[in-house]
Amino acid sequence: MSEHWSGERSRYGKTIKVDNGIKARSKRGDIGATWWSRRFIEVLESFGMGGRLTRGRTYARQGQVLSLSLSTSMVIALVQGSRPTPYKTRIAIKAFTTPEWQRIEHALAGKALYAAKLLAGEMPSDIETLFASLGLQLFPATQRELTMDCTCPDWEVPCKHLAAACYLLAESFDNDPFEILAWRGRSREDLLERLRTLRGATRAVAAREEAPPLTKCLDTFWQKQTATSLTLGDPTAVVRADAVLDQLDAVPITVGRSDLVLLLRPAYLSLPPDRGPEGAGS
Repeated sequence: MSEHWSGERSRYGKTIKVDNGIKARSKRGDIGATWWSRRFIEVLESFGMGGRLTRGRTYARQGQVLSLSLSTSMVIALVQGSRPTPYKTRIAIKAFTTPEWQRIEHALAGKALYAAKLLAGEMPSDIETLFASLGLQLFPATQRELTMDCTCPDWEVPCKHLAAACYLLAESFDNDPFEILAWRGRSREDLLERLRTLRGATRAVAAREEAPPLTKCLDTFWQKQTATSLTLGDPTAVVRADAVLDQLDAVPITVGRSDLVLLLRPAYLSLPPDRGPEGAGS
């Protein structure tokens, strides 16, 4: 501990108590109720911060943290110490780049269960494996990936003010696992919207792939539509009148601002049954 810090401590005396601060829910023992919040604390401890982290546990439980806010790459907390003016702490991590997030989103979109678990407030147990398969780490792998600082005169990192903020950050991950992803650069709303878009595109491609080739249904194409799908290899199956539109290329064709397939589909579906080969000469 520096002489400057010793002098500051003797000058300002005891910690100023706070009435309406943010208190950790945990009253004793470890902080973190879920595997992902405990994993975050374990990561910090693996960097050799364990002993220094415990200094802030009492602060977190006493409610010395006045505010805690999370945004892309940055967590900022105000912590009341022994000075009249609260200390400002910052915990920063590098956000994933746009190309990295595109890879993550495609991987998540391919696993519907992941989005379902996140929406239920649960981080999928094997999500770190998914990130690792992309060459990425959800949690920081080295201390260099984290930047911590505090306006207090203590030279140690983390000081007890930063440590208190880390514990409350872990509990915020308990409340909403999306916060971990938001810290890495994707808000809950943006991520879910992107996953909906990607999964919608996947379903559209799958629907096109399920439609039978036109060459396999020439004999039955003009028959009256009585079913919505065709079982390949079944000569009795009836083909949708608009099935030919499903053979168009995956890249949309537009007329003005409208999709050509959407414009044509109602017309195909309205074709009368007697327009087929059997009724063409009647």
